[in-house]
Amino acid sequence: MKQIISVVLIMAFSICAKAQKDTSTLYKPKTVIGIASFYSTNLDGTKTSTGETYRNSKFSGASNHFALNTWVRVTNLRNNKSIKVRINDHMHVRMAKRGRVIDLSRSAAKELGFISRGLTRVKVEEIPNSQND
Repeated sequence: MKQIISVVLIMAFSICAKAQKDTSTLYKPKTVIGIASFYSTNLDGTKTSTGETYRNSKFSGASNHFALNTWVRVTNLRNNKSIKVRINDHMHVRMAKRGRVIDLSRSAAKELGFISRGLTRVKVEEIPNSQND
């Protein structure tokens, strides 16, 4: 009887271990599609939600869809240009009602090619920690 219980317990532990391993490989980074805008020039030098000083010249972004300090890949869906930025600020909640998913620094918007348009449709994809280097 003890042997049967031992075998059942071993099988149960191995099934649980396999299930945990399988769920970790199923992790899918968060992806959001919507409208991107960019910061006004007069915000250069102000504090962000992370406490750092915002600079127009850095590649950074504000979003309510991703946690602070998350690295994301932003792709302009009009021209397929893509960049990597770090989320260092939150957006005003009214922006979400307007379909905005990210507010970028001016240099990031320039790199994506939408400064003259003001807004563009983007795909924002979370970059897993191992790919942030």
